[in-house]
Amino acid sequence: MRGNGKLDRFVVIGGGISGLSSAFYLLKEAKQRGRKAVITLVDPSERIGGKINTLRRDGFIIERGPDSFLARKTPIIDLAYDLGIEHELTGTNPAAKKTYILHHGKLHAMPPGLVLGIPTEIAPFAKTSLLTWKGKLRAAMDFVLPASKETGDESIGDFLSRRLGSEVMERVAEPLLAGIYAGELRNLSLAATFPQFRDAERKHGSLIRGMRANKRKAALAPPSVSRVPAAVKNSMFLTFKGGLATMLEALDAALSNVERRMGRKAVAFRQNDPDEHGEDSAPYEVLLSDGEILEADGIVITAPAYDAADLLEPHMNVDALRDIRYVSVANVVMAFDKASLGVDFDGSGFVVPRSEGTTITACTWTSAKWLHASPSNKVLLRCYVGRAGDEAVVDLPDDVLKEAVRSDIRLVMGITAEPLFTEITRLHHSMPQYPVGHLQKTAQLRTKLRAEMPGVWLTGAAFDGVGLPDCIRQGKEAASGVYKSLLGEYK
Repeated sequence: MRGNGKLDRFVVIGGGISGLSSAFYLLKEAKQRGRKAVITLVDPSERIGGKINTLRRDGFIIERGPDSFLARKTPIIDLAYDLGIEHELTGTNPAAKKTYILHHGKLHAMPPGLVLGIPTEIAPFAKTSLLTWKGKLRAAMDFVLPASKETGDESIGDFLSRRLGSEVMERVAEPLLAGIYAGELRNLSLAATFPQFRDAERKHGSLIRGMRANKRKAALAPPSVSRVPAAVKNSMFLTFKGGLATMLEALDAALSNVERRMGRKAVAFRQNDPDEHGEDSAPYEVLLSDGEILEADGIVITAPAYDAADLLEPHMNVDALRDIRYVSVANVVMAFDKASLGVDFDGSGFVVPRSEGTTITACTWTSAKWLHASPSNKVLLRCYVGRAGDEAVVDLPDDVLKEAVRSDIRLVMGITAEPLFTEITRLHHSMPQYPVGHLQKTAQLRTKLRAEMPGVWLTGAAFDGVGLPDCIRQGKEAASGVYKSLLGEYK
Protein backbone atom coordinates (compact mmCIF):
# COMPACT_ATOMS: atom_id res chain seq x y z
CA MET A 1 0.00 0.00 0.00
CA ARG A 2 1.30 3.48 -0.83
CA GLY A 3 0.31 6.98 0.10
CA ASN A 4 -1.44 9.21 -2.40
CA GLY A 5 1.75 11.16 -3.17
CA LYS A 6 0.39 14.41 -1.71
CA LEU A 7 -0.59 13.92 1.89
CA ASP A 8 -0.36 10.98 4.26
CA ARG A 9 -3.65 11.01 6.15
CA PHE A 10 -3.71 9.30 9.54
CA VAL A 11 -6.41 8.82 12.12
CA VAL A 12 -5.26 8.17 15.68
CA ILE A 13 -8.01 6.68 17.83
CA GLY A 14 -7.46 7.49 21.48
CA GLY A 15 -6.17 10.69 23.10
CA GLY A 16 -4.26 9.15 26.01
CA ILE A 17 -0.48 9.03 26.19
CA SER A 18 -0.33 6.16 23.65
CA GLY A 19 -2.36 8.14 21.12
CA LEU A 20 -0.52 11.40 21.73
CA SER A 21 2.83 9.63 21.38
CA SER A 22 1.68 7.96 18.18
CA ALA A 23 0.63 11.32 16.70
CA PHE A 24 3.86 13.01 17.82
CA TYR A 25 6.10 10.34 16.32
CA LEU A 26 4.02 10.11 13.14
CA LEU A 27 4.85 13.77 12.56
CA LYS A 28 8.54 13.10 13.26
CA GLU A 29 8.53 10.03 11.03
CA ALA A 30 6.95 12.02 8.21
CA LYS A 31 9.52 14.79 8.52
CA GLN A 32 12.43 12.34 8.55
CA ARG A 33 11.05 10.69 5.41
CA GLY A 34 10.47 14.00 3.64
CA ARG A 35 6.70 13.51 3.60
CA LYS A 36 3.76 15.57 4.79
CA ALA A 37 1.30 14.08 7.24
CA VAL A 38 -2.18 15.21 8.21
CA ILE A 39 -3.29 13.63 11.49
CA THR A 40 -6.70 13.57 13.13
CA LEU A 41 -6.95 12.61 16.81
CA VAL A 42 -10.24 11.11 17.97
CA ASP A 43 -11.31 10.60 21.58
CA PRO A 44 -14.67 10.41 23.40
CA SER A 45 -13.29 12.62 26.18
CA GLU A 46 -13.27 16.40 25.93
CA ARG A 47 -9.64 16.53 27.13
CA ILE A 48 -6.42 14.90 26.03
CA GLY A 49 -4.25 12.80 28.30
CA GLY A 50 -6.43 9.84 29.23
CA LYS A 51 -5.63 8.77 32.79
CA ILE A 52 -2.95 11.47 33.22
CA ASN A 53 -4.66 14.20 35.20
CA THR A 54 -2.76 16.70 37.35
CA LEU A 55 -4.58 19.03 39.75
CA ARG A 56 -2.68 22.13 40.89
CA ARG A 57 -4.41 23.44 43.98
CA ASP A 58 -3.34 25.68 46.87
CA GLY A 59 0.34 25.02 46.24
CA PHE A 60 -0.17 21.23 45.93
CA ILE A 61 0.66 19.12 42.87
CA ILE A 62 -1.91 16.33 42.94
CA GLU A 63 -1.90 13.45 40.46
CA ARG A 64 -5.32 11.93 39.97
CA GLY A 65 -3.94 9.19 37.73
CA PRO A 66 -0.38 7.89 37.37
CA ASP A 67 2.13 9.89 39.40
CA SER A 68 5.55 8.85 38.11
CA PHE A 69 7.57 6.48 35.95
CA LEU A 70 10.66 4.29 36.14
CA ALA A 71 13.81 6.25 35.30
CA ARG A 72 15.44 3.23 33.66
CA LYS A 73 12.73 3.11 30.97
CA THR A 74 14.13 5.65 28.55
CA PRO A 75 11.34 6.30 26.00
CA ILE A 76 9.77 8.90 28.27
CA ILE A 77 13.17 10.52 28.88
CA ASP A 78 13.71 10.70 25.13
CA LEU A 79 10.27 12.26 24.71
CA ALA A 80 11.07 14.84 27.40
CA TYR A 81 14.17 15.87 25.43
CA ASP A 82 12.19 15.89 22.17
CA LEU A 83 9.70 18.25 23.82
CA GLY A 84 12.38 20.39 25.49
CA ILE A 85 11.13 19.74 29.04
CA GLU A 86 13.96 17.57 30.37
CA HIS A 87 14.89 20.33 32.85
CA GLU A 88 11.47 19.85 34.48
CA LEU A 89 12.26 16.26 35.53
CA THR A 90 12.51 15.63 39.26
CA GLY A 91 13.25 12.59 41.42
CA THR A 92 12.05 11.22 44.72
CA ASN A 93 13.20 12.48 48.10
CA PRO A 94 16.42 10.55 48.89
CA ALA A 95 15.50 10.62 52.59
CA ALA A 96 12.26 8.70 51.94
CA LYS A 97 13.61 5.39 50.68
CA LYS A 98 11.77 3.10 53.09
CA THR A 99 8.60 1.33 52.04
CA TYR A 100 6.36 -0.54 54.42
CA ILE A 101 3.99 -3.49 54.25
CA LEU A 102 0.94 -3.74 56.49
CA HIS A 103 0.92 -7.03 58.39
CA HIS A 104 -1.52 -7.88 61.18
CA GLY A 105 -2.49 -4.22 61.37
CA LYS A 106 1.06 -2.96 61.87
CA LEU A 107 3.52 -1.38 59.45
CA HIS A 108 6.66 -3.44 58.84
CA ALA A 109 9.61 -2.04 56.91
CA MET A 110 10.43 -4.06 53.81
CA PRO A 111 13.71 -5.89 54.37
CA PRO A 112 16.67 -4.37 52.48
CA GLY A 113 17.58 -6.19 49.29
CA LEU A 114 14.07 -6.81 48.01
CA VAL A 115 13.91 -6.47 44.23
CA LEU A 116 10.31 -6.54 43.01
CA GLY A 117 9.48 -8.51 46.14
CA ILE A 118 12.29 -11.04 45.59
CA PRO A 119 14.91 -11.26 48.36
CA THR A 120 18.50 -10.76 47.21
CA GLU A 121 20.02 -10.33 50.69
CA ILE A 122 19.51 -13.30 53.00
CA ALA A 123 20.28 -11.81 56.45
CA PRO A 124 17.66 -9.01 56.35
CA PHE A 125 15.14 -11.42 54.85
CA ALA A 126 15.77 -13.93 57.64
CA LYS A 127 15.12 -11.24 60.26
CA THR A 128 11.91 -9.81 58.82
CA SER A 129 8.77 -10.12 60.94
CA LEU A 130 6.61 -10.27 57.83
CA LEU A 131 7.06 -14.03 57.49
CA THR A 132 7.03 -17.09 59.69
CA TRP A 133 10.13 -19.26 59.90
CA LYS A 134 8.23 -21.86 57.92
CA GLY A 135 7.65 -19.28 55.18
CA LYS A 136 11.32 -18.24 55.18
CA LEU A 137 12.53 -21.83 54.98
CA ARG A 138 10.11 -22.50 52.12
CA ALA A 139 11.51 -19.50 50.26
CA ALA A 140 15.03 -20.89 50.77
CA MET A 141 13.97 -24.02 48.88
CA ASP A 142 14.34 -21.86 45.76
CA PHE A 143 18.09 -22.55 45.94
CA VAL A 144 17.61 -26.31 45.47
CA LEU A 145 14.38 -26.67 43.50
CA PRO A 146 15.04 -27.51 39.83
CA ALA A 147 14.06 -25.00 37.19
CA SER A 148 10.86 -25.76 35.33
CA LYS A 149 11.27 -27.36 31.93
CA GLU A 150 7.94 -26.00 30.73
CA THR A 151 8.27 -23.45 27.95
CA GLY A 152 4.77 -22.01 28.01
CA ASP A 153 3.45 -19.02 29.94
CA GLU A 154 2.15 -19.25 33.50
CA SER A 155 0.69 -16.84 36.03
CA ILE A 156 2.91 -14.72 38.27
CA GLY A 157 1.22 -16.17 41.33
CA ASP A 158 1.79 -19.76 40.30
CA PHE A 159 5.42 -19.05 39.43
CA LEU A 160 6.22 -17.29 42.71
CA SER A 161 4.41 -19.92 44.77
CA ARG A 162 6.37 -22.62 42.96
CA ARG A 163 9.71 -20.92 43.56
CA LEU A 164 9.26 -19.16 46.93
CA GLY A 165 6.08 -20.52 48.47
CA SER A 166 2.62 -19.04 48.95
CA GLU A 167 3.54 -17.07 52.09
CA VAL A 168 6.13 -14.92 50.32
CA MET A 169 3.82 -14.59 47.32
CA GLU A 170 0.81 -13.44 49.37
CA ARG A 171 2.49 -11.32 52.06
CA VAL A 172 5.34 -9.68 50.15
CA ALA A 173 5.14 -10.06 46.38
CA GLU A 174 1.39 -9.73 45.89
CA PRO A 175 0.91 -6.29 47.49
CA LEU A 176 3.99 -4.98 45.69
CA LEU A 177 3.47 -6.43 42.22
CA ALA A 178 -0.31 -6.62 42.04
CA GLY A 179 -0.49 -2.92 42.84
CA ILE A 180 0.99 -2.11 39.45
CA TYR A 181 -1.95 -3.81 37.73
CA ALA A 182 -4.53 -3.81 40.57
CA GLY A 183 -4.73 -7.48 39.69
CA GLU A 184 -4.76 -10.97 41.11
CA LEU A 185 -1.33 -12.53 40.65
CA ARG A 186 -2.75 -15.98 39.96
CA ASN A 187 -4.53 -14.58 36.90
CA LEU A 188 -1.77 -12.35 35.46
CA SER A 189 0.65 -13.52 32.78
CA LEU A 190 4.27 -13.88 33.89
CA ALA A 191 5.62 -13.42 30.36
CA ALA A 192 3.66 -10.20 29.86
CA THR A 193 4.49 -8.62 33.22
CA PHE A 194 7.76 -9.84 34.77
CA PRO A 195 9.58 -11.99 32.18
CA GLN A 196 12.86 -11.36 34.02
CA PHE A 197 11.69 -13.77 36.74
CA ARG A 198 11.49 -16.69 34.31
CA ASP A 199 14.80 -15.67 32.74
CA ALA A 200 16.45 -15.66 36.18
CA GLU A 201 15.15 -19.15 36.93
CA ARG A 202 16.28 -20.57 33.59
CA LYS A 203 19.72 -18.96 33.58
CA HIS A 204 20.64 -19.50 37.24
CA GLY A 205 18.43 -22.40 38.33
CA SER A 206 17.07 -20.20 41.13
CA LEU A 207 14.97 -17.06 41.17
CA ILE A 208 16.86 -15.59 44.13
CA ARG A 209 20.28 -16.34 42.63
CA GLY A 210 19.18 -14.91 39.29
CA MET A 211 17.79 -11.69 40.73
CA ARG A 212 20.88 -11.29 42.89
CA ALA A 213 23.09 -11.74 39.81
CA ASN A 214 21.04 -9.18 37.91
CA LYS A 215 21.40 -6.72 40.78
CA ARG A 216 25.16 -7.27 40.97
CA LYS A 217 25.50 -6.92 37.21
CA ALA A 218 23.59 -3.62 37.28
CA ALA A 219 25.82 -2.33 40.11
CA LEU A 220 29.01 -3.22 38.23
CA ALA A 221 27.82 -1.96 34.87
CA PRO A 222 29.56 1.12 33.42
CA PRO A 223 27.74 4.42 33.88
CA SER A 224 24.53 4.57 31.92
CA VAL A 225 24.57 6.36 28.62
CA SER A 226 20.95 7.32 29.20
CA ARG A 227 20.17 11.00 28.80
CA VAL A 228 18.71 11.23 32.31
CA PRO A 229 19.75 14.67 33.61
CA ALA A 230 22.53 14.53 36.20
CA ALA A 231 20.35 16.12 38.88
CA VAL A 232 17.98 13.12 38.93
CA LYS A 233 20.30 10.26 37.92
CA ASN A 234 20.13 8.53 41.31
CA SER A 235 16.34 8.36 41.54
CA MET A 236 14.53 5.14 40.62
CA PHE A 237 11.31 7.04 39.89
CA LEU A 238 10.85 10.36 38.13
CA THR A 239 8.11 12.83 37.38
CA PHE A 240 7.90 16.51 36.42
CA LYS A 241 8.09 19.42 38.85
CA GLY A 242 4.74 20.72 37.70
CA GLY A 243 3.22 17.24 37.56
CA LEU A 244 2.70 14.95 34.61
CA ALA A 245 0.49 17.62 33.07
CA THR A 246 3.80 19.28 32.12
CA MET A 247 4.25 16.55 29.51
CA LEU A 248 0.65 16.86 28.32
CA GLU A 249 0.97 20.62 27.91
CA ALA A 250 4.16 20.20 25.89
CA LEU A 251 2.55 17.53 23.70
CA ASP A 252 -0.52 19.71 23.28
CA ALA A 253 1.69 22.50 21.93
CA ALA A 254 3.74 20.16 19.73
CA LEU A 255 0.51 18.77 18.24
CA SER A 256 -1.11 22.16 17.66
CA ASN A 257 -1.51 21.41 13.95
CA VAL A 258 -3.13 18.03 14.56
CA GLU A 259 -6.85 18.04 13.87
CA ARG A 260 -8.93 16.92 16.84
CA ARG A 261 -12.31 15.32 17.22
CA MET A 262 -12.74 15.44 20.98
CA GLY A 263 -15.97 14.34 22.62
CA ARG A 264 -16.56 11.98 19.72
CA LYS A 265 -15.96 8.27 19.39
CA ALA A 266 -14.73 6.19 16.49
CA VAL A 267 -17.51 3.62 16.08
CA ALA A 268 -16.42 1.76 12.92
CA PHE A 269 -14.00 1.73 10.02
CA ARG A 270 -13.97 0.15 6.62
CA GLN A 271 -11.47 -0.73 3.94
CA ASN A 272 -12.20 0.85 0.59
CA ASP A 273 -12.06 -1.03 -2.68
CA PRO A 274 -9.93 1.03 -5.13
CA ASP A 275 -11.93 -0.43 -8.02
CA GLU A 276 -15.05 1.23 -6.59
CA HIS A 277 -13.56 4.40 -5.13
CA GLY A 278 -10.69 5.09 -7.53
CA GLU A 279 -6.92 4.83 -7.15
CA ASP A 280 -6.66 8.23 -5.45
CA SER A 281 -9.17 7.38 -2.72
CA ALA A 282 -8.00 6.70 0.81
CA PRO A 283 -7.64 3.01 1.70
CA TYR A 284 -9.78 3.46 4.82
CA GLU A 285 -12.71 5.42 6.16
CA VAL A 286 -13.35 5.93 9.89
CA LEU A 287 -16.92 6.59 11.04
CA LEU A 288 -17.39 8.81 14.10
CA SER A 289 -20.29 8.82 16.56
CA ASP A 290 -21.65 12.09 15.14
CA GLY A 291 -21.75 10.67 11.61
CA GLU A 292 -18.58 12.31 10.29
CA ILE A 293 -16.41 10.12 8.05
CA LEU A 294 -12.63 10.55 8.09
CA GLU A 295 -10.50 9.32 5.21
CA ALA A 296 -7.25 7.64 6.21
CA ASP A 297 -4.16 6.10 4.68
CA GLY A 298 -3.32 4.68 8.07
CA ILE A 299 -5.10 4.16 11.39
CA VAL A 300 -3.56 3.80 14.85
CA ILE A 301 -5.96 2.29 17.39
CA THR A 302 -4.88 3.03 20.98
CA ALA A 303 -8.32 2.68 22.57
CA PRO A 304 -8.91 0.22 25.45
CA ALA A 305 -9.11 -3.40 24.38
CA TYR A 306 -12.91 -3.54 24.66
CA ASP A 307 -13.36 -0.54 22.32
CA ALA A 308 -10.67 -1.82 19.96
CA ALA A 309 -12.49 -5.15 19.85
CA ASP A 310 -15.72 -3.42 18.82
CA LEU A 311 -13.90 -1.70 15.95
CA LEU A 312 -12.12 -4.83 14.71
CA GLU A 313 -14.78 -7.48 15.27
CA PRO A 314 -16.49 -6.94 11.89
CA HIS A 315 -13.13 -7.70 10.23
CA MET A 316 -11.54 -10.53 12.22
CA ASN A 317 -11.58 -12.70 15.34
CA VAL A 318 -10.95 -10.54 18.41
CA ASP A 319 -10.97 -13.13 21.20
CA ALA A 320 -7.48 -12.00 22.23
CA LEU A 321 -8.89 -8.55 22.95
CA ARG A 322 -12.04 -9.81 24.65
CA ASP A 323 -9.84 -11.86 27.00
CA ILE A 324 -8.30 -8.66 28.42
CA ARG A 325 -10.55 -7.62 31.26
CA TYR A 326 -10.22 -4.30 33.04
CA VAL A 327 -10.31 -3.45 36.74
CA SER A 328 -11.76 -0.26 38.21
CA VAL A 329 -9.80 1.63 40.87
CA ALA A 330 -9.96 4.96 42.69
CA ASN A 331 -7.62 7.17 44.65
CA VAL A 332 -8.43 9.37 47.61
CA VAL A 333 -6.05 12.27 48.17
CA MET A 334 -6.07 14.13 51.48
CA ALA A 335 -4.22 17.31 52.41
CA PHE A 336 -3.37 18.20 56.02
CA ASP A 337 -1.62 20.86 58.04
CA LYS A 338 1.63 19.22 59.10
CA ALA A 339 1.31 20.65 62.62
CA SER A 340 -2.03 18.89 63.10
CA LEU A 341 -0.76 15.38 62.42
CA GLY A 342 1.90 14.62 64.99
CA VAL A 343 3.28 11.98 62.59
CA ASP A 344 6.71 11.88 60.97
CA PHE A 345 7.08 10.10 57.64
CA ASP A 346 10.40 8.33 57.12
CA GLY A 347 9.52 6.63 53.87
CA SER A 348 7.42 6.77 50.74
CA GLY A 349 4.37 4.85 51.97
CA PHE A 350 3.01 1.36 52.42
CA VAL A 351 1.23 -1.42 50.56
CA VAL A 352 -1.48 -3.72 51.87
CA PRO A 353 -1.90 -7.49 51.28
CA ARG A 354 -5.41 -8.73 50.56
CA SER A 355 -5.47 -10.63 53.85
CA GLU A 356 -5.51 -7.40 55.89
CA GLY A 357 -9.13 -6.67 54.95
CA THR A 358 -8.71 -2.88 54.69
CA THR A 359 -10.48 -0.63 52.23
CA ILE A 360 -7.21 0.84 51.00
CA THR A 361 -4.74 -1.23 48.98
CA ALA A 362 -1.82 1.18 49.44
CA CYS A 363 -0.97 4.65 50.67
CA THR A 364 1.68 6.98 49.27
CA TRP A 365 3.08 9.58 51.65
CA THR A 366 3.20 11.92 48.70
CA SER A 367 4.65 15.00 50.38
CA ALA A 368 7.49 12.90 51.80
CA LYS A 369 8.17 11.02 48.57
CA TRP A 370 7.93 14.05 46.26
CA LEU A 371 9.16 17.27 47.87
CA HIS A 372 7.66 19.40 45.10
CA ALA A 373 4.15 18.03 45.69
CA SER A 374 3.13 20.21 48.65
CA PRO A 375 4.07 23.30 50.65
CA SER A 376 6.65 22.52 53.34
CA ASN A 377 4.14 23.03 56.16
CA LYS A 378 1.54 20.71 54.62
CA VAL A 379 1.18 16.96 54.16
CA LEU A 380 -0.34 15.14 51.20
CA LEU A 381 -1.46 11.51 51.39
CA ARG A 382 -2.76 9.47 48.47
CA CYS A 383 -4.69 6.30 49.27
CA TYR A 384 -5.67 3.70 46.68
CA VAL A 385 -8.82 1.58 46.65
CA GLY A 386 -10.07 -1.15 44.35
CA ARG A 387 -8.41 -4.19 42.82
CA ALA A 388 -9.43 -7.39 41.06
CA GLY A 389 -12.12 -9.06 43.16
CA ASP A 390 -12.76 -5.89 45.19
CA GLU A 391 -14.08 -3.25 42.83
CA ALA A 392 -17.44 -2.40 44.42
CA VAL A 393 -15.68 -0.10 46.88
CA VAL A 394 -14.77 2.23 44.00
CA ASP A 395 -18.40 3.30 43.62
CA LEU A 396 -19.22 3.90 47.27
CA PRO A 397 -20.77 7.34 47.86
CA ASP A 398 -18.13 10.01 48.46
CA ASP A 399 -18.87 10.42 52.17
CA VAL A 400 -18.82 6.66 52.77
CA LEU A 401 -15.59 6.19 50.83
CA LYS A 402 -13.90 9.11 52.63
CA GLU A 403 -14.83 7.72 56.03
CA ALA A 404 -13.66 4.20 55.13
CA VAL A 405 -10.27 5.54 54.02
CA ARG A 406 -9.95 7.80 57.05
CA SER A 407 -10.79 4.86 59.30
CA ASP A 408 -7.94 2.87 57.75
CA ILE A 409 -5.33 5.61 58.17
CA ARG A 410 -6.56 6.24 61.70
CA LEU A 411 -6.02 2.58 62.60
CA VAL A 412 -2.75 2.16 60.71
CA MET A 413 -1.02 5.52 61.31
CA GLY A 414 -2.98 7.07 64.16
CA ILE A 415 -4.03 10.05 62.05
CA THR A 416 -7.16 11.65 63.50
CA ALA A 417 -6.76 15.19 62.11
CA GLU A 418 -9.39 16.63 59.79
CA PRO A 419 -8.13 17.01 56.19
CA LEU A 420 -7.93 20.47 54.70
CA PHE A 421 -9.58 18.96 51.64
CA THR A 422 -10.13 15.57 50.01
CA GLU A 423 -10.06 14.75 46.30
CA ILE A 424 -11.59 11.50 45.02
CA THR A 425 -10.82 10.23 41.52
CA ARG A 426 -12.55 7.14 40.14
CA LEU A 427 -10.90 5.38 37.20
CA HIS A 428 -13.44 2.93 35.85
CA HIS A 429 -12.23 0.02 33.71
CA SER A 430 -8.76 1.53 33.70
CA MET A 431 -6.36 -1.28 34.56
CA PRO A 432 -5.87 -3.94 31.84
CA GLN A 433 -5.27 -7.46 33.11
CA TYR A 434 -2.87 -9.50 30.98
CA PRO A 435 -4.09 -13.12 31.02
CA VAL A 436 -1.79 -16.13 30.72
CA GLY A 437 -0.79 -16.47 27.05
CA HIS A 438 -1.40 -12.75 26.43
CA LEU A 439 1.75 -12.00 24.43
CA GLN A 440 1.35 -14.91 22.05
CA LYS A 441 -2.35 -14.24 21.40
CA THR A 442 -1.98 -10.50 20.83
CA ALA A 443 1.11 -11.01 18.64
CA GLN A 444 -0.90 -13.36 16.42
CA LEU A 445 -3.73 -10.83 16.20
CA ARG A 446 -1.37 -8.01 15.23
CA THR A 447 0.37 -10.16 12.61
CA LYS A 448 -2.99 -11.04 11.08
CA LEU A 449 -4.08 -7.39 11.15
CA ARG A 450 -0.89 -6.23 9.43
CA ALA A 451 -1.33 -8.82 6.69
CA GLU A 452 -5.03 -8.25 6.05
CA MET A 453 -5.37 -4.53 6.77
CA PRO A 454 -1.97 -2.91 6.16
CA GLY A 455 -1.69 0.50 7.69
CA VAL A 456 -3.96 -0.33 10.63
CA TRP A 457 -1.96 -0.56 13.85
CA LEU A 458 -3.18 -1.77 17.24
CA THR A 459 -1.31 -0.58 20.32
CA GLY A 460 -1.52 0.90 23.81
CA ALA A 461 -1.60 -0.15 27.46
CA ALA A 462 -3.58 -3.29 26.65
CA PHE A 463 -0.60 -4.84 24.88
CA ASP A 464 3.03 -4.42 25.92
CA GLY A 465 3.07 -2.62 29.27
CA VAL A 466 0.89 -0.25 31.26
CA GLY A 467 3.57 2.23 32.40
CA LEU A 468 3.94 5.63 30.76
CA PRO A 469 7.31 4.77 29.15
CA ASP A 470 5.84 1.53 27.77
CA CYS A 471 2.94 3.40 26.20
CA ILE A 472 5.26 6.03 24.71
CA ARG A 473 7.53 3.32 23.30
CA GLN A 474 4.52 1.62 21.73
CA GLY A 475 3.37 4.92 20.22
CA LYS A 476 6.77 5.37 18.60
CA GLU A 477 6.70 1.79 17.30
CA ALA A 478 3.21 2.38 15.92
CA ALA A 479 4.37 5.45 13.98
CA SER A 480 7.23 3.53 12.43
CA GLY A 481 5.07 0.48 11.73
CA VAL A 482 2.29 2.42 10.04
CA TYR A 483 4.73 4.18 7.74
CA LYS A 484 6.44 0.91 6.85
CA SER A 485 3.05 -0.50 5.89
CA LEU A 486 2.09 2.64 4.02
CA LEU A 487 5.25 2.53 1.93
CA GLY A 488 5.36 -1.23 1.47
CA GLU A 489 8.54 -1.72 3.50
CA TYR A 490 7.39 -4.85 5.30
CA LYS A 491 8.59 -8.02 3.62
